[in-house]
Amino acid sequence: MSTARTTQIFAASTLYGAVTLAAAIDSGCFGTAARRILLVTHNAPVPETAPSFDEAEGFDRIRDRFDEVVSWNETISPLHPGGWTPRGQDVPMLQRHLHKLWKLDGRTELVLESIQVTPALAIATLLPEAVITVYADGLMSYGPTRNKIDPLIGGRATRLLHLDLVPGLRPLLLGEFGAVPETVPVEAFTKAVAELAGSDAPAPAGEAPALLLGQYLAALHLMTAAEEEELHLSMVRGAVARGHRRLVFKPHPTAPDSWTAALAEEAARLGADLSVETRPVLAEVLYRELRPALVVGCFSTALMTAATFYGLPVARVGTRELLQRLTPFQNSNRIPLTVVDAVVPPLTPDPEDEEPVTDAARLDDLVAAVGFAMQPNIRPDLREAAVRHLSGPYAERTRHHFTRRRLTVLDLPGGLPVPRHPRVRRLARRALRLRKALKK
Repeated sequence: MSTARTTQIFAASTLYGAVTLAAAIDSGCFGTAARRILLVTHNAPVPETAPSFDEAEGFDRIRDRFDEVVSWNETISPLHPGGWTPRGQDVPMLQRHLHKLWKLDGRTELVLESIQVTPALAIATLLPEAVITVYADGLMSYGPTRNKIDPLIGGRATRLLHLDLVPGLRPLLLGEFGAVPETVPVEAFTKAVAELAGSDAPAPAGEAPALLLGQYLAALHLMTAAEEEELHLSMVRGAVARGHRRLVFKPHPTAPDSWTAALAEEAARLGADLSVETRPVLAEVLYRELRPALVVGCFSTALMTAATFYGLPVARVGTRELLQRLTPFQNSNRIPLTVVDAVVPPLTPDPEDEEPVTDAARLDDLVAAVGFAMQPNIRPDLREAAVRHLSGPYAERTRHHFTRRRLTVLDLPGGLPVPRHPRVRRLARRALRLRKALKK
C-alpha cells in the first residue's frame, strides 16, 4: 500500500481518535511511509477557549507514532474548521499552497474521520490525488453515511477502519462506495490506552466504584439541560439501588458544574458517596485505574469499550425515551442509541425490556433495518433486510426503534395501511408531509 516516498496524513479531532490511530499504526494497518503527519483539528465552537487534545495529559506518550504534528486550525486561520470549505475557484491555489506548506512531493494518503462533514471534506477536496482511509468515530460507524458524498471523494475511500465494539456487527458507513471494513485489533487499542495512562495502574483501595458517564446531550439538542440533569440523577439512584455506595461521575468537559453538585447531594441523601473525575482523561483510562464494578451511561461508545474490551458490567439509562423523541428520523445518533438499547441491559429493570440481544445476525438485521429507514436513498440495498426484520419474529420486540409514520412513508411492514388507489395514496402521503411540517 505504501512506498518509500509516501506521506501519510492522519486527521484527528479527539484524543480517542488519536489513540485509535496509534493502535492502527502499531498493528500494521498502514504499512510503511516516509513521513507521517498528525493533522490536529480543534472543532470546539471557540477553539481559543479550550485546549486542543494534543495538549492533553499523556498525549506525548503516543506522539512518537508521528513525524510531525500540524494544526489545521492554524493552517486555515482565522477560519473555523467546522464551518469552512474551499470555494471552487480557490481550490487550485489552495492545493498548491498545501503541497508547498507540508512538502508533499510524492504519493499522499489521507486518513480521515467523519468524511461526510467538514473539516474532513475540506481536506479531501484540497488533496484530490490522495487515496482515503476513513477511521470510524465509535458507534456511529455502524450507521449509514449521514449525507450524500460527492463520488469524487467517496469513491476514493477504499477502507473503513473501526474498533470491533460489537463483535459480529457490520458497519454500514460508506457501504454505498464499497469501502472495505477492517478492524483495529483490540489488543493494540488497549495497549495504546495503557501507554497513554502512563505506568501500570495500582490496585484501587476499598470498594470498587460504579462509574457514571455523562455525555452533555443538551449541547446536541437531544434534551433540555434540566432533563439531562434528571437523567444523571437517575444514574445515581439506579446505582445506589443496586447496592453501590461509592460512585464516580465523569462529566462531559463542557457540562455545567451545577450538575455535579446536585448529583453529590442526591448520593449523600441516599447514603452513598459521589466524587467527580475532573481530569480530561479518556473513560478507558479510568477503567484501568478504577476497575469499576459497574459502568453506567446513556449511549456513549465508552459503554461498549467497557463491556467488550475490558470485560466490565455495564448498564444503560434513557435510551427508550430518546429513541421515541429523536428527530429527524435520520439523526445520526439513532444507530448508537439502537445498538446500546439492544445489547446493554437497563440499569433499572423494566417489565417491557427484552433480554439483551446476543445473536449477531439478529442485531445485524435490526441495524440494517434502522439504517435503511434512516437513509433509504443512500442505502436502497438495505431494503430487503429491513423487510425481513420487520416481517420477522422479532419485529414487535424492536418496534420502538421505528415510527409508524416512517414505516408508512417507506411502505415497510408495520406502517399504517394506505389505500391502493394511486391518487388516494398521493393524498395520504401529502397529508403525512403536511402534518410533519406543522409539527416543526
